[in-house]
Amino acid sequence: MNPPLGRLLVVGLGLLASGHQPAAAQTANFFRISGPAATAINALNSDGSLVWSNELPGTNYTFQICSNFASSSNWVDYVRVPGASGNNTNKLIDFNPPAGMAFIPAGVFTMGDTLDGEGDAIPTNVTVSAFYMDQNLVSYGQWQAIYNWATNHGYGFNNAGGGKTANTPVEMVDWFDAVKWCNARSQQAGLTPAYYANTNLTLVYTNGEGYGVPFPVLIPYVSVNWTANGYRLPTEAEWEKAARGGLSGFRFPWGNTVAESQADYTGSSGVYSYDLGPPEYNPLGTIGGQPYTSPVGSFAANGYGLFDMAGNVQEYCWDWYGPSYAGGVDPHGPTPFSGSRIIRGGFYQSGASSLRCAFRQAESPSSPTTSIGFRCVRAH
Repeated sequence: MNPPLGRLLVVGLGLLASGHQPAAAQTANFFRISGPAATAINALNSDGSLVWSNELPGTNYTFQICSNFASSSNWVDYVRVPGASGNNTNKLIDFNPPAGMAFIPAGVFTMGDTLDGEGDAIPTNVTVSAFYMDQNLVSYGQWQAIYNWATNHGYGFNNAGGGKTANTPVEMVDWFDAVKWCNARSQQAGLTPAYYANTNLTLVYTNGEGYGVPFPVLIPYVSVNWTANGYRLPTEAEWEKAARGGLSGFRFPWGNTVAESQADYTGSSGVYSYDLGPPEYNPLGTIGGQPYTSPVGSFAANGYGLFDMAGNVQEYCWDWYGPSYAGGVDPHGPTPFSGSRIIRGGFYQSGASSLRCAFRQAESPSSPTTSIGFRCVRAH
């Protein structure tokens, strides 16, 4: 049985944008509130925020979204938020996000799952603030444009990067390259960089592999200004929240099964019951019978308008790898230096199990491969 619903919001969001068209990633028209008791919607503001009340304190409510009322099954989860006493204001949509980025609303989500027995993905509740994320993986062409600007403005990279075409994901860059590229992208755009080569955030990180001395003790010195408005890598919690696209408890960004029409991976339908295949490499990215990357945005977007959150290439995150999730509010991963950073999302030669939203993997920050790329986020 469905939980009681708040009063249905039936105003088309596009009509409230003061003449602006909603972003392509945010084209659904209607929201409603699902929760343990009926609520009251008091206002929908022109900035995309909803004011509501009559909640039960200490409980969570789920905003659901749909584009038409043809069937009750068209409603899908969008974001889960905690109720607080009095009026609540939650921004659900951004009509003018930064170009090429999607708005990820603030809220609570269940990070991890127990569907397939992952020992390092035990579910925990995490609260993540609103942020923007690149709709697509950073393409090789996009990488080259910023890379060329950066190397003419004092930046030094360990790897020049590669890619099959200008519109396929960049690859053969390590974690440090990705972090420096984020800073260069910020500075070129006139934004405040997020990464620094000292703890007091005065020296913008532009060179080196991010380790200090004395040898053999390697001490990471890349620090983050979390309040900066520039580009950075997502935290692991941000990445998983964004990958799930508002849904909860599923293996993949769209549900519990996967097929090669949904992602660039290597099918093994005889191995996993949830892999619909077909078997072998995805023909979209194949060259000469061998698997490879596909053009960014080749498959359907998830509920937040993000492409390739499963497959194509894995993605660097900020966090050091730890044996379990860091829960709480806006977690930044484990504090101790573990030697490996988190990567997420699976890649073109992965089996279906690696594409799951909860799948985690540790990777050296200084080992570029053809299977790892990245995308950027910005603070809201």
